[in-house]
Amino acid sequence: MKLPLDEEEIKEIIPHRPPFLFVKEIRELEPGKRVVGLLPVSKNEWILKGHFPSYPIVPGVIIVEALAQAGAVALLSMPEFKGKIPFFAGLEKVRFRKPVFPEDVIELEVKMEQMRGNIGKARGTARVGGEVVTTAILTFAVGEAVEPKRD
Repeated sequence: MKLPLDEEEIKEIIPHRPPFLFVKEIRELEPGKRVVGLLPVSKNEWILKGHFPSYPIVPGVIIVEALAQAGAVALLSMPEFKGKIPFFAGLEKVRFRKPVFPEDVIELEVKMEQMRGNIGKARGTARVGGEVVTTAILTFAVGEAVEPKRD
C-alpha cells in the first residue's frame, strides 16, 4: 500500500463518510499495529459553528473520534477485518491538554496495544505542532456490517 493515503483511499478502508469522516490523510501505517493520520481543521468546519461562536475550538469528543477513526484504518487494513465495522467499546484515561483551534492540523497517532479475537485496546495521542493536545486509551470491538433488526 502506497503512502500517504488520501480521503478517497481512507474511505476504501473504513465505513465512515462525510460529514463524519475526520481523518483526511494517513501518513504512516503498519496494519494492526500503528497508524499516523492527519485532521486539518478549516475555519469553516461545521463542528466549530456552535462550539463556541466567539471562541471556536474543536470539541474534545471530535478529537477522540478522529483518533478512533485513525485506529480503525490500522485495524481494518488487516485482511481478517476487511469490510468489518469498528465499534467503540470503551474509553479510559482521556485527557484534553490544550485546545485545538481553526487552521490547526491535528496529527493522530494510534498504537494497538492488545488484541483478543475481535476486541482490543489502543493508545491514541493527538498533537498539534508536535505538542500533545489529547491522549486516550480506546477499547474497540470489530463486528459484521449487517443491517440492524428493528421491531
